[in-house]
Amino acid sequence: MKLARGDELVIASHNPGKVREIAELVARLGIRTRSASELDLPEPDESGSTFAENAALKACTAARASDRIALADDSGLSVDALDGAPGIFSARWAGPDKDFSMAMARVERELRARSRPDRTARFTCALALASPAGEVQVFEGEVRGKLLFPPRGSKGFGYDPIFVADGMDKTFGEIEPAAKHRMSHRARAFEQLLQSDVFRN
Repeated sequence: MKLARGDELVIASHNPGKVREIAELVARLGIRTRSASELDLPEPDESGSTFAENAALKACTAARASDRIALADDSGLSVDALDGAPGIFSARWAGPDKDFSMAMARVERELRARSRPDRTARFTCALALASPAGEVQVFEGEVRGKLLFPPRGSKGFGYDPIFVADGMDKTFGEIEPAAKHRMSHRARAFEQLLQSDVFRN
């Protein structure tokens, strides 16, 4: 499974924020991208028990349906005081309308209900690359930090406005996209992908 400059890659996501971030990361390689929504590809049930399993499931579904190499992301927020929730259910906490203001409010509400001061959390990203023939490679990245309420910033998406990475004083929703791309969980997973033998000059 190889990709060269000028090749087309399917981003197996219907989430505009994820599609935008992945497309920006891939653009520097000269790889053209199309999203699952552009190609009207189906969204599989995310029945895996880990980020890696769900990413592989989405990538394989898109690769088979499009007959192209596909890249899928499964990522989410895991809060230590909530025993790792929402974790792989991060998107589902936002409901069918993907209302992440509702999801962030639920995180805050559940933390208050447990009366625990611990606000440590982590973002995890699994990137899965799949070929139409069924070959799959998975790369994972993580960034730790703490939660901050109320939400701040509108430059990111998802839970970004409540997450401050270790060593920073601004949320992912406040920092510029270029800064986030240098150190986010998605960027760390993507760096592993770059170090693999998938991309050729």
